[in-house]
Amino acid sequence: MDQKTDPLIAAKAIVEAYLERSMVPDPEGASAYVSDDFTLTFTGGRKFTRPDQSAGFNAKRYAWVKKRFLRTDAALDPETGDVHVYNTGYLYGEWKDGTAFETNRYMDKFVVRDDKIIGTDVWNDSAEILLHKAGLAEAEL
Repeated sequence: MDQKTDPLIAAKAIVEAYLERSMVPDPEGASAYVSDDFTLTFTGGRKFTRPDQSAGFNAKRYAWVKKRFLRTDAALDPETGDVHVYNTGYLYGEWKDGTAFETNRYMDKFVVRDDKIIGTDVWNDSAEILLHKAGLAEAEL
């Protein structure tokens, strides 16, 4: 089986291409990988429907940010044919105050249907790190 016949390999490639375009950032290029009814649930439960919306949110939080992939895993839902893709690793970049970071954990879950991303959920440590920087963390990181 190759990328054209294995839905897991194909879905993982779609997700990684989307993430690469998102990191440029190139929201227009990233849009090529998402369905017309795409939904993105970002950290804190924020809802977006286009890649440029999450890029705009990131521009308010970070001077710049990228992802260092550790793993991309996929599982086929035999009932729907959807492929669930999980990408995890570390965010690295620079906060708005100029402080560099590199060990901010993230985990993104995607649902791929008919070679398009229909939805994604995004989690990372950014809010906890910002709370810690502000002296508001409930416990040490």
